[in-house]
Amino acid sequence: MDSSITPLNEGNPHSFISPKQEPKLEPPDEEEHTPLPNPNSLKEEVSSSESDIYAEFLRISRLFHSAFAGKLGRDLAVLSPGALPIVPTNPPPSISSAIVPVTKRKRQRSTEMVRVSSLTVHDQQHFRDSVRKTRITYESLRLFLLREECPSPVTGRRTRADLKAAAAMMDRELWLNRDKRIIGSIPGVDVGDLFFFRMEMCVIGLHGQVQAGIDYVPGIRSSNGEPIATSIIVSGGYEDDEDKGNMIIYTGHGGRARQQMRHNVHQRLRGGNLALERSRHYGIEIRVIRGLKYESSPTGKVYVYDGLYRVVDYWLDVGRSGFSVYKYKLLRMVGQPEMGSAVIKFTENLRKNPLLGLPAGYMSLDISRGKENLPVYLFNDIDSDCEPMLFDYLVRPIYPPFAFQQVGGGVGCDCISPCSDGCYCVERNGGKLAYDEDGILLKGKPLIYECGSSCRCPLSCRNRVSQKGVKHRLEVFRSRETGWGVRSLDSIRAGAFICEYSGIILTSKQAEVVAMNGDSLIHPSRFPERWVEWGDLSNIFPRYERPASPLLPPLGFAMDVSSMRNVACYFSHSCSPNVLVQFVLFDHYDLSYPHLMLFAMENIPPLRELSIDYGVADEWAGKLSP
Repeated sequence: MDSSITPLNEGNPHSFISPKQEPKLEPPDEEEHTPLPNPNSLKEEVSSSESDIYAEFLRISRLFHSAFAGKLGRDLAVLSPGALPIVPTNPPPSISSAIVPVTKRKRQRSTEMVRVSSLTVHDQQHFRDSVRKTRITYESLRLFLLREECPSPVTGRRTRADLKAAAAMMDRELWLNRDKRIIGSIPGVDVGDLFFFRMEMCVIGLHGQVQAGIDYVPGIRSSNGEPIATSIIVSGGYEDDEDKGNMIIYTGHGGRARQQMRHNVHQRLRGGNLALERSRHYGIEIRVIRGLKYESSPTGKVYVYDGLYRVVDYWLDVGRSGFSVYKYKLLRMVGQPEMGSAVIKFTENLRKNPLLGLPAGYMSLDISRGKENLPVYLFNDIDSDCEPMLFDYLVRPIYPPFAFQQVGGGVGCDCISPCSDGCYCVERNGGKLAYDEDGILLKGKPLIYECGSSCRCPLSCRNRVSQKGVKHRLEVFRSRETGWGVRSLDSIRAGAFICEYSGIILTSKQAEVVAMNGDSLIHPSRFPERWVEWGDLSNIFPRYERPASPLLPPLGFAMDVSSMRNVACYFSHSCSPNVLVQFVLFDHYDLSYPHLMLFAMENIPPLRELSIDYGVADEWAGKLSP
């Protein structure tokens, strides 16, 4: 860990020398926990709906206590990210051991700059889990606030749940990476990670500015008296920007009026502009996040972390509007994974031209043979193995006949329109709908009742999600690390349904006989209860209780996938998965034989491998054993 930031030695790019102390003129320091950008120095294009995002966030954070004081309880001990070191000791502190009392509501961002390096595999998994749990808390809280808050009686609008969730987590000191200002990669954040809300990047410390496109440590607060830039957002906000992927010509901030693309005054070498120049001087790497228009996003936009760049040159130029602008040339550092924005553009082109854009290696354009809503591709550019094509593709599990013969199993709701709170099926789920309007799982439960064939509600009902099949283009691919794996050609939102785990359902006695033949069996009872993590707000609300109903009896059945299976059987095993198993009933009501439905635990970028936690790794011999 490097605790000081100094210029690179030309003879040795990995050595550091002390910086020359030169006081620089600096604007007044902003409040560091949520820096307030000058309206005339916004770097990023801001739409009319986002023009007052900082003011709205600040208002929400100030009013948060009055709105939630009774629920939060000031004396509750909560997780403090500041209690965790940048590089954990051996062994790293557990989440449960990092509990400290809340002593104050707000904490300024640190100006101590460090670079995290040489992480072990255990360290990497530790930080990835920490980031994933923080993102789950953010998204779960945002969904909770979105459905619980009533519209304003005056304006008819709701407070922005993304801002309110961030304010609540700041109040509970759940924002990450505020005790150190990290230079370079953020531990636990991978190249290609997606963010549908900008505040989520602030919560995990990837980019700390609520609005401005340049995040930096102000000179009057840095150890050497000079500002240092740490990250930028590239979203085409300025007319003089030029983005060629690995090379970016980035226009400095300032010089235009709010909500205008064109400059109307000259830019000055101060604030973030000076910070970028100083980062060039000292050879400091810059995190680059790209903002893209994206139809599948709830906001119409997505932010993608594209890795580390270095500022290699800067100059003062005359912009297209006739005013002086500072320009910075950034080059992407070598040896990094492919840019997430490039992957998104590639998969979008595949959607538009599926046959023209396919690279070599596709062995089948649909191993389901039309049985799924969307084709399931088979890709192998490593060898000639085409094993997934040798099995009978099974969209739905084959259940024993007696599973459909339960007394009272044919009882459904009488809703003549899409179900809402209060209907029979909703009451079965504890009185709340399990999904939002977009089909996103709101909270994991032991069991979810979806409306079925006995219900009168239309197929468009919000309580019919997993039974409708896949909605993303999935691909079984050959991997050198995991053998066969699965990835999506589309981005998948956290909480979205992916597919069902399918095979032939066996009773416990049947499974004992089949196991003697060495066939591949899945035991649903051995899947860890990852569903408890989705929607868990115990670190926000002191009286939060995990859902205990609907009750699910111990599961004694097994699933035989040795001859008939579907795409889910190729999901890789991981102790830090991005997919969870949620038990669901809809076509029968035998609690002993629920469906195994798979939902995303985080925002999953295109072409990222999907993984679940099988619990006991040697049980699924066909997938987990070499």
